Amino acid sequence: VQLQASGGGLVQAGGSLRLSCVVSGVAFNTYGMGWYRQASEKQRDLVAGISSLGNTDYSDSVKGRFTISRDNAKKTVYLQMDSLKPEDTAVYYCNRRGPVTWTNWGQETQVTVSS
Repeated sequence: VQLQASGGGLVQAGGSLRLSCVVSGVAFNTYGMGWYRQASEKQRDLVAGISSLGNTDYSDSVKGRFTISRDNAKKTVYLQMDSLKPEDTAVYYCNRRGPVTWTNWGQETQVTVSS
């Protein structure tokens, strides 16, 4: 599997970003997908998940601000991030929706939110 995340950047608090992750090498439409993030010196955590049928779930820290979606034809999963906060600053990755993830975490994208 190959995972290529993009769309990160530097944004002011209250702003928005849209992350994309293109997945190749697997039957994308059969897998639940997730967005994960890892802040400096912290563990990597799941922030949003979407099942193969489109059911979504979110961590409490992003619920109501982030929206995960998928386009099976483009083999892409998205994360729309609104009302960003400085504590959202992290490296973001996509992977299978846990608990089982692919070993290869692929290319990440950095999100930095300034106060």
